[in-house]
Amino acid sequence: MKRRKTAVWMAAAISVALAGCSGQGTGAGQGNLETGTEMTGDKGQAGHETAGDGVNAQIDRGGTNPAKESRRAENEGEEKAKAAPMQDVTVILDYVANTNHTGMYVALDQGYYEEEGLQVRIIEPTEGATATLVAVGKGDFGISYQEDVTIALTSADPLPVKAVAAVIQHNTSGFAVYEDKDVRSPKDFEGKIYAGWGGPGEEAVLKAVMAQNQADFSKLTMVISDGSGFEALRDKADIMWFFEGWDNVKCRLHDFPIRYMPVRDLDERLDYYTPVIIAADNTLEQKPDMVRRFLSATARGYGYAMDNPRESAQILQKYAPDYSLELLTMSQEYLSQKYMEDADRWGEMEARVWDNYTEFMVEYGVIDKAVEAERCFTNEFLP
Repeated sequence: MKRRKTAVWMAAAISVALAGCSGQGTGAGQGNLETGTEMTGDKGQAGHETAGDGVNAQIDRGGTNPAKESRRAENEGEEKAKAAPMQDVTVILDYVANTNHTGMYVALDQGYYEEEGLQVRIIEPTEGATATLVAVGKGDFGISYQEDVTIALTSADPLPVKAVAAVIQHNTSGFAVYEDKDVRSPKDFEGKIYAGWGGPGEEAVLKAVMAQNQADFSKLTMVISDGSGFEALRDKADIMWFFEGWDNVKCRLHDFPIRYMPVRDLDERLDYYTPVIIAADNTLEQKPDMVRRFLSATARGYGYAMDNPRESAQILQKYAPDYSLELLTMSQEYLSQKYMEDADRWGEMEARVWDNYTEFMVEYGVIDKAVEAERCFTNEFLP
């Protein structure tokens, strides 16, 4: 009988203790979750006090419940995000949408920008160079190139712009020739026709690689491309500047055989960043939080593209319907391996790369004076 009374007493004690723990673990917040009503009144408060010798007493003495406060802060943050107006952001491309831009279109399509409170609009340039448009406030961000940023900062009227992320870590461009023609190195450029786009660095690069191969640049004819693409190599020109992840892919799709010479193999200083994301100095100074949120979402977009090249090609085609899915997929499978190649994080840039190409540009007369790397780029806003 004594044993039975003792057992009953112990069971009652355990029941009370469990009831107290339950009250501490749930409280009014859990009551709302389970019953849809708020637990208030003396009985509810007494429930906390009767178990007060345990964990709840500690919480009462501290004045706050850490878990409860964390949930409250989280809920407040979500409510603020919902209530805060979306911030408009404009991105100006360097050209029509292509696989260099996939990460941004993925971020747009998958809602990464929206999650950061940004209403992003991606547009193609309509007037003037992208760097100029960004500098005068026509866009918050732009797609440009290391060469253009360096020229912009060393011109007679410098543009207040800076690179904030490298889209691709290495220069994936080079000279292409029709395979049937006997052009195997820059030494063979003599007496040939080069068709290009008239950029300030083209002549300098051609002079450099030809000189390094004991060829006479004055014997090369330079013309502006007529826009006919790789087919021009058959009978209109001998040499063109191709981007491996785009032009070379087109050649493979059309069974057009080319011989390709990457420029970074011809002179290591030509392994510069192309393309880069730029912003105006005013934007970086006045809207640093927006810049960080934009780059955070953009990095997620490029991360997705690296992990899912086929799916990201399908996303890109929604915004670039004029290109076949086959072209976009082949290009994306190539570039997805290049976005972060040899880097610890997407977008990272090194002063060494900027200094090397600046030195090259000064040596070959593209710019009159060198510019410090820290004036050209920053990694400060990368996630």
